[in-house]
Amino acid sequence: MKTKLFLLSIVSFIQFAYADITLPRIFGDNMVLQRESEVYLYGWASPNETFNITTGWDGKTIEVKTGINAKWRVQVTTPKAGGPYEIEFNGNKNTIKLKNVLIGEVWLASGQSNMEWSANSGIVDAATEIQNARYPNIRLFTVDKRTATTPQEYVSGDWEICSPETMADFSAVAYFFARRVQEEMNIPVGLIDASWGASSAEVWTPEYVFDEHPQLKESHKLIKTNQWAPIERSTLYNAMIAPLTNFKISGALWYQGESNTANAQSYKDLFTKMIMSWRKEWGADFPFYYVQIAPYNYGRAHEGAIVRDQQRRALTLPNTGMVVTSDICTVDDIHPQNKQDVGLRLANIALKEHFNVLKTEVYGPLFKNFETNDRELLVHLDHANGLHFKAKSDSFFEIAGADGVYHTAKPKIRNNTVVLTAKQVSVPVSVRFAWGNTDIPGLFNAAELPTSTFSSN
Repeated sequence: MKTKLFLLSIVSFIQFAYADITLPRIFGDNMVLQRESEVYLYGWASPNETFNITTGWDGKTIEVKTGINAKWRVQVTTPKAGGPYEIEFNGNKNTIKLKNVLIGEVWLASGQSNMEWSANSGIVDAATEIQNARYPNIRLFTVDKRTATTPQEYVSGDWEICSPETMADFSAVAYFFARRVQEEMNIPVGLIDASWGASSAEVWTPEYVFDEHPQLKESHKLIKTNQWAPIERSTLYNAMIAPLTNFKISGALWYQGESNTANAQSYKDLFTKMIMSWRKEWGADFPFYYVQIAPYNYGRAHEGAIVRDQQRRALTLPNTGMVVTSDICTVDDIHPQNKQDVGLRLANIALKEHFNVLKTEVYGPLFKNFETNDRELLVHLDHANGLHFKAKSDSFFEIAGADGVYHTAKPKIRNNTVVLTAKQVSVPVSVRFAWGNTDIPGLFNAAELPTSTFSSN
């Protein structure tokens, strides 16, 4: 009996000592690693196990030892964009070989349904776009929808090579972003889509943000339950973002805001703190480019405009950029079908601000400040070169006096400045623009990019 127990102990010890090396699903065949960076490879094995990793781009072999918690993490240096390469993990019990690995640009795409929206969901020229989506150096990883009450370490999903079959169900905005970047720079692009339709920004924000800023807990109470997405704070961050924070990315793309119309006034506060928390968890001030929600007939007056203005105000956070979509929307559809131009505009911001390869204007006019001259109110805008109205329809400018009552203003353009007057306002003190939920104004700059909704208050 003692002999049998001894033998069983030996067998158990051997199984414990030589467990399989295990990798998170974010590491797999066909993946993309961030170029010219220090990136982490990580996973699990037996406690205190020693094994080797060989990186194909330089032929180096690294010895790795797990901790007592059975986790391991090692930093490797990636080369310039290229590939394909292999990465081999050689343990005492198993060997893992990752094949067809590319080195390039890795971008995370997140938000709600307009980011999740695919060609199969319905976009302009869907059949043609799907048929032409043959870009083997664009790789796609869709994070499976999950929730969690605490931050997790593992996401479910697989890297896929971009093809008509895989592109058709992937984020269309992210795909068009990657296609534009690759065409301009001729480098591999890896996209990670972690989005969930109808989700509010609160579910994508770590819980400690709410602990540090109780006012955000209060504003979150205004978010109503819906049938499409969880509303509990941090649940999607915990399950779909936290497990990615050790995986090196170049930047993030975001398309969300429709589900925060209920607490629109606090969106800038929430959104900027969410961005800062993501950067903190990744340990990098990566670029964060986002899409302003489009005009749509929301339930309460002005709530969509307030979110748009809050998104504009979030640009005060460094290394951010915003795409305005008022000219490529339909006010009766909360899911505009033109995802091509959205992805193109996001990519152009990245190409100019992050990659420094584009010289053209990539932003529409943005409110800077105003001044008054007797009955006139002069609006100064950034990115206003070649300012013009495309149509003679309602300009959507309003000004108010000390009583706070807004009146439609008559606009003139003078040296790329908008000059406003209203018969009812003798001493103007404030101005707002496109302040209706469905306002689609026609004020553009020379790059034919539209002016953002704004309020001077």
